[in-house]
Amino acid sequence: MTVLKTSLRNFFAHKGRMALSAVAVLLSVAFVSGTLVFTDTMNTTFDKLFASTASDVTLSPKDAAVDDETPQSGRPETLPASLVEQVRRAEGVKAAQGSVISLSVTVVDSDDENVGPTSGAPTIAANWSANELRSVDIASGHEPRGPTEVMVDAGTAEKHGLKIGDELRTIAVTGDFKAKISGIVEFKVTNPGATVVYFDTATAQRELLGKEGLFTQITADAVPGVSDEKLKGGIAAAVGTGYTLQTAAEVADAGREDVAGFLDVMKYAMLGFAGIAFLVGIFLIVNTFSMLVAQRTREIGLMRAIGSSRKQVNRSVLVEAVLLGVVGSIAGVAAGVGLAVGLMELMSSMGMELSTEDLTVKWTTPAVSLLLGVVVTVLAAHIPARRAGKVSPMAALRDAGTPADGRAGLIRGGLGLLLTLGGGAALWTATQAEKASAGSLWLGLGILLSLIGFIVVGPLLAGGVVKALGVVVLRVFGPVGRMAERNALRNPRRTGATGAALMIGLALVACLSVVGSSMVASATEELDRSVGADFIVQSTNGQPIMPQAQAALEKTPGLTHVTEYRWVEAKITDPAGKAVDKGLVAAEPSYAQDLRRDTTAGELTAAYGANAMSVGSDYATEHGVKVGDVLTVAFKGGDSAKLKVAAITSDENNVDKGVMYTNITTMERYLPAAKQPRSMIMFATAVDGKETEAYAALKDSLAAYPQYKVQNQADYKQDLKDQVGQLLNIVYGLLALAIIVAVLGVVNTLALSVVERTREIGLMRAIGLSRRQLRRMIRLESVVIALFGALLGLALGMGWGTAAQKLLALEGLGVLEIPWPTILTVFVGSAFVGLFAALVPAFRAGRMNVLNAIASE
Repeated sequence: MTVLKTSLRNFFAHKGRMALSAVAVLLSVAFVSGTLVFTDTMNTTFDKLFASTASDVTLSPKDAAVDDETPQSGRPETLPASLVEQVRRAEGVKAAQGSVISLSVTVVDSDDENVGPTSGAPTIAANWSANELRSVDIASGHEPRGPTEVMVDAGTAEKHGLKIGDELRTIAVTGDFKAKISGIVEFKVTNPGATVVYFDTATAQRELLGKEGLFTQITADAVPGVSDEKLKGGIAAAVGTGYTLQTAAEVADAGREDVAGFLDVMKYAMLGFAGIAFLVGIFLIVNTFSMLVAQRTREIGLMRAIGSSRKQVNRSVLVEAVLLGVVGSIAGVAAGVGLAVGLMELMSSMGMELSTEDLTVKWTTPAVSLLLGVVVTVLAAHIPARRAGKVSPMAALRDAGTPADGRAGLIRGGLGLLLTLGGGAALWTATQAEKASAGSLWLGLGILLSLIGFIVVGPLLAGGVVKALGVVVLRVFGPVGRMAERNALRNPRRTGATGAALMIGLALVACLSVVGSSMVASATEELDRSVGADFIVQSTNGQPIMPQAQAALEKTPGLTHVTEYRWVEAKITDPAGKAVDKGLVAAEPSYAQDLRRDTTAGELTAAYGANAMSVGSDYATEHGVKVGDVLTVAFKGGDSAKLKVAAITSDENNVDKGVMYTNITTMERYLPAAKQPRSMIMFATAVDGKETEAYAALKDSLAAYPQYKVQNQADYKQDLKDQVGQLLNIVYGLLALAIIVAVLGVVNTLALSVVERTREIGLMRAIGLSRRQLRRMIRLESVVIALFGALLGLALGMGWGTAAQKLLALEGLGVLEIPWPTILTVFVGSAFVGLFAALVPAFRAGRMNVLNAIASE
């Protein structure tokens, strides 16, 4: 009880000093809590959606696209309408009806603006039936009653300013058709962002599937008392094999599995960054408790003198850590819920609608967050607590502060150097790997060891690096600059720990910057070397290029040729009988000009001959295939073909690496028209000297089809750069949390340092140091600590990034590019971070009463 009382008294006596450490715990726990609440809420939203839309049993074609995937043919797999009656007659069926659903559509308004989502969610075209009333209500207007009427969901109508009577054009593989909005529907549960349009059944069949009398799925509901599994069995007996039957639970599980991949990536990425924030927070907490213990040396010595044991002193500090962890974690859980709501609002602004009505806070979220926050805080305080327990009763007779352990410093320095050298050796080994998979293990080990090594050896490096920085940055400020340098060097362990917190975040920033810049530079070089086409046309939403859009493209004036590029699923069997699901590209002979591929044997143009193909050099080596061999190619949904290998392409290229080619006419010979894939991308080449005119003409030709993007090579490179840049910006945004915690560490270190040096500051003020000079001294000390951490972090990160690029070179990304503008900006920005961190401590130091400071103990 005495230990608890002492801990409580000390905790509340130093609550101001604990505040920044509590904020670090709060931020780290908030990221964990917010991530869990956000992903649980997403799961709840989709679970409700799946539960509201699924019938007891759903029957679909065996080869139907899964995972809500848009088929490359642009045509959904279908069922005959006669099958509906068979399902109705099955045992246990109360009602059955056919549905038409297509994701291979684009819907545009009267200004040819795409009204589909930009968040990655699909545009869904379906037939209206009573079954739809499970999930939506008609908010206004009425259901579609003929080929000229369509209903649209309320979210899309609101976002694009649509109202009843407005005309929409639907673009499908069968052609374009127009209809006026007759009604608007509202979802009973949250619509996560899809655009949904409804047509009457006959129109949906004719315009989306090509003819009436077809459905894409049949749904059935059971009579009371019949389970879904029993109903499924009854329908299976009635219709026979060759179909996919799923209960409502199975449909929901499949939908959940689709979403789980996306959510898991988001969840674990965010938890990873929360882990980095926790790691940085550990340094802040260690520094806080180390300085508090040092400042309370006399107090602890007196406690030991009057009978407190080492264990009691140790426990007293750990109890303070528990209190800090509990307070910070509870606040963090609450902040995490707010963060989750903020993330939901952000996703809604990007097109994925999420309702706060579905906000889900499971009991495990606060439990895990609280446990994690407390455990991390206690572990971080363990070393300072042990140090407190070692304070002797005689320490009460000395000034505050504990003497440094020289032997421990030497051991720490030796261990740090050993770990750093081990990390460097692992990174070098990674760069010498012949396979990326093997090298990645060495890369991971090298990053881990070098990071720990730099953290451990930080105090040893602080002396030399801070002195060097002092010569460049501080000496110009005269005596004030020299005092700032000496203050930073006074406690190398503290400076090392404070700088290490900033080092971790900036090392990751530097590493990812090097990797991102190298990827863009490598891809740009590869495009310059390999791509001969002037223009690239592809979808912005994963849709295949529809026949009417392709026809418009091919009629564009000023082009020498247009090339189709179709990906065909197939099983390929080598002469030895070994089969692989490889797939190949069906293209026109002009593709050999659009993409320059080196060959190790044969001529690529010959691969576009009758019943001919090419293979990649890696495949040829692995399967012992040479020019002249005949491979069996079983086209999915079609016949098998015997194709002669006419060329072997070099897999040194990164573009189309490993791809096999054949002629489109060969593919058409063995695949029925309904199964033939559409091009997902097309290439075009302009007449020499007419590139600018052809570029403008192409954009005009496809203006009515906004789902397709026309790019020249410069556009394509910029698009690639933008995509990598957007990804890096997201990562930098997440790393900002760790950097914020590191800044709090600098603030806390300076604040506690000012308290520790109260008497010294008073004496300096008494002998003539002005308030302005005092504040400048503290600001300069902060700047040099921040630059110390930045220098270590950027050097470490560039080393990691360089090693990572060597592994990427094995995958064809062979250009190393150091983004010096980014590196220099971060380094200079670190100085401003140091200035910002010192504002409050410097202000408080300047306000000290000189006499009170001198009298302070």
